[in-house]
Amino acid sequence: MEMESPRSPEAEIGHRVEDLWEVAEPQLSPSEKLNSCFQDIPVASFPRAQPSQVIEIPSDASLAETVEILSRNKVLSAPIRNVEAPEDASWIDKYIGIVEFAGIAMWLLSQSDAAANGTAGSAVGSPVANLVARLGSFTFRRTSSGRVETTADSESDDAASVGGSFFETLTSSEFYKNTKVGDISGSFRWAPFLALQTSDTFLTMLLLLSKYRMKSLPVVEVGGDKIENIITQSSVVHMLAECVGLPWFESWGTKKLCELGLPIMKPNKLVKVNEDQPVLKAFQLMREKGVGGLPVMDTSGAKAIGNISIRDVQYLLTAPKIYKNYRTITAKGFLTAVRNHLQDQHEASPLLHDVITCKKDDTIKDIILKLDSEKIHRIYVVDDKGNAEGVITLRDIISKLVHEPRHYFGDFFDGVVPLPPNSTV
Repeated sequence: MEMESPRSPEAEIGHRVEDLWEVAEPQLSPSEKLNSCFQDIPVASFPRAQPSQVIEIPSDASLAETVEILSRNKVLSAPIRNVEAPEDASWIDKYIGIVEFAGIAMWLLSQSDAAANGTAGSAVGSPVANLVARLGSFTFRRTSSGRVETTADSESDDAASVGGSFFETLTSSEFYKNTKVGDISGSFRWAPFLALQTSDTFLTMLLLLSKYRMKSLPVVEVGGDKIENIITQSSVVHMLAECVGLPWFESWGTKKLCELGLPIMKPNKLVKVNEDQPVLKAFQLMREKGVGGLPVMDTSGAKAIGNISIRDVQYLLTAPKIYKNYRTITAKGFLTAVRNHLQDQHEASPLLHDVITCKKDDTIKDIILKLDSEKIHRIYVVDDKGNAEGVITLRDIISKLVHEPRHYFGDFFDGVVPLPPNSTV
């Protein structure tokens, strides 16, 4: 019987994995077979992003312009192109970093530290000085794992409370309009600018997107002068969704979450914010804990009524006027204001949906299909009463697909990215 043609470029990758799976050494475990399959496929084979999705931001763009570009194109991050580099420069000289909403959120919080020390932009009465008064002084320290954490002098909710007019004042300031993205790219990145070469393997790519916490990976040709592709955690999970039905995928995808050790985080470790806490507290916690989103809990603290992601910081900066009647912007107030704004603008967004949940007995295939169809980055695990028990992210999914062989990366990371504490490099 003739095999049906792959329905998409992503499904074609799945068929390549299937061919390799069938000829893999029989003594290998299923996990080792998957590693072997992905080691034999170059990242050049990964489906190309649409040209409109490969967004570059010039280094002389203002922070205001950068936020607008990311928001308009509905992307979380983009490479920063050095406008001073000659046209024929190689990619390594042409790009100076990655700008992300995570870095922009960190920049906002960091201004309080700058103001406390009397540095640029912190004159009395300026938006930054007001931020200091409300958030306290922040300092940055690097943990043993290499992640940058933010600590504040004040941990109270009052310290994170700002009035509804605050962000309108901030975004209309010359300081915000004149700060160049090139000036903050080196200090406030969630991850370094680490590019894959087209000859690198899927295994390398999958490990970087999971264990090594990269959100997106530019792909370049050796000696080339441009980015050929950008691979994200979302695009990998979409690829997996297109592989449903293939024997190799079903042997892995039909496992229950609890069989795979998911959720990884215990219920008492779930990072969350209550509905009546300030929304800035949510972004502060994301930076302190190194997470990309968190649930907004009801007054009982047991059930999630919404989700705030690091990307949602855009709504504080692109639509500040929607909060002007709020005395204090709480997490619930933020969700309500943004939902009303999105409905008025007829914009589609995960923020308009109810919280997407699952159970521990669901299969990883179920979760992949939900994440892909809803275009979300996390799903909350609940018990039979609907109480939150944990969270599963795109990174968690990918981390259960492959494992890192001992000494796999060698000197790959030298001077590029801090290694996780359990690295086998």
